[in-house]
Amino acid sequence: MGELARVAAMLGGIYLVFYVVLAALRTTVLPRSDVVLLTRWVFRAVHFIFRIRIKGAKDYVELDRRMAPYAPIALVTLPWTWVTGVAIGFTAIDWGLHVDPLRRAFTLSAVSLTTLGSLSAPDLPTIVVSVIEATLGLGLVALLISYLPSIYSAFQRRELQVARLATRAGDPPSAIVMIKRHHALDRLDALDDMWDDYETWFSDIEETHSSQPSLVFFRSISHQRSWITAAGVVLDSAALRASTLDLPREPRAELCIRAGYLSLRRIADYFSIPHDAAPNPTDAISIDRSEFDAAYDALVAEGVPVRPDRDQCWLDFAGWRVNYDRVLITLAGLTYAPYAEWSSDRSIPYLAPLLNRDWRHRRGYG
Repeated sequence: MGELARVAAMLGGIYLVFYVVLAALRTTVLPRSDVVLLTRWVFRAVHFIFRIRIKGAKDYVELDRRMAPYAPIALVTLPWTWVTGVAIGFTAIDWGLHVDPLRRAFTLSAVSLTTLGSLSAPDLPTIVVSVIEATLGLGLVALLISYLPSIYSAFQRRELQVARLATRAGDPPSAIVMIKRHHALDRLDALDDMWDDYETWFSDIEETHSSQPSLVFFRSISHQRSWITAAGVVLDSAALRASTLDLPREPRAELCIRAGYLSLRRIADYFSIPHDAAPNPTDAISIDRSEFDAAYDALVAEGVPVRPDRDQCWLDFAGWRVNYDRVLITLAGLTYAPYAEWSSDRSIPYLAPLLNRDWRHRRGYG
């Protein structure tokens, strides 16, 4: 019975080490969106603490300040989780190799992982195990060192375009403000100069925020800004440009919308946010007709050229908006985004499930 227990502990330790190392590699190295449950559990555990922390916030500014450390703390917690998991796994392996008592097995595991070398392995099998553990410990540190710069590089690229949008659309940003501001400067044509840049921005966000999902929760430098509300303003501006402004058709605006909703859907898929992949243009959206009419009237009052058929404008706008409406407002709720018209002002509170893939998806049935 004693030998069976040691064999079981050894096998369990090998499995735990393999699982933790694979989770670390999938989180930091794998260049594609992949749900890593250990990573998700860590972020959810830290998020639970922060949800308690923000309950006493008196206003959004204080809430934003209290939530700002969430993503960095959760990110730094990850390597500690990996190290702890590997240490426990090798403790079980060492105990299975007859390193007694259990306290000595844990000490041997800890000093091997940290390469402190204050305790010697008693025989060849445990020496080999200690060398493997020390190598893994150094590898986990190297992963962290290479991972953090890539995170902050992607964050800086994202925030550069968010800051640029604030100049055009205000703080908080608004699609109506952006169109009116360009018209007041007699530069409505300048709207069409930005679609290519934001199409590239959306493509970058799709890649970085799905392969490194912690970026979704990194907050902007100002409590009035957010990458998700910026995305909403760009998409709404492009949708108004394509549906309502009385200007020659601009394919780049329509391509920007497509890049945007595909990007947001990809990020939404990681967090198991439900959405229709092929919505009908007549499906309901979170913006009602009266809100659109108010925006239409505001543009007319500023002298912005709009198409005369208001009903058709509404149908065309809703037909574009339906592609990103649900994912936009849900991501705004997930990230506690600051107030912005037509996005976070109607956001849906949301938490990603701890287990987001059912058995059918894992087995290829859906």
